[in-house]
Amino acid sequence: MFGINGSEFIILALLAVLILGPDKLPGYAQQLAQLVKNVRRMANGAKEQLREEVGDEITEIEWRKLDPRQYDPRRIIKEALLDDFEDAARAAKESPSVPTARKSIPSSTPAVTPTLPAAAQRLEAGERAPFDLDAT
Repeated sequence: MFGINGSEFIILALLAVLILGPDKLPGYAQQLAQLVKNVRRMANGAKEQLREEVGDEITEIEWRKLDPRQYDPRRIIKEALLDDFEDAARAAKESPSVPTARKSIPSSTPAVTPTLPAAAQRLEAGERAPFDLDAT
């Protein structure tokens, strides 16, 4: 309970008997029992009050997931990186403009040249790139 084994508890009890004496020990034992009862009653009252205020949602919370001892920064970073990679891979598979693999195209299929939007067209030789002072 407090990191005390059986023999240490017996030694502490004997010291209490010797220090307090047999006439005062029953009174202190009764006060200790009352203290323990009051602490238990307060803890149960706090549980009930929390349950009333929060409702049944508190029983659905996964407390193990919120335990700070479960925090492993390496695992969290790895999961975040894998999620980003999986999202990018899923987007690449769904996007028709990104080729996923080279396939032999029959000669009867017309060649399609991708066109860039007007803002993304190549510059002519010697032409300066547009520069926006407000954007920098």
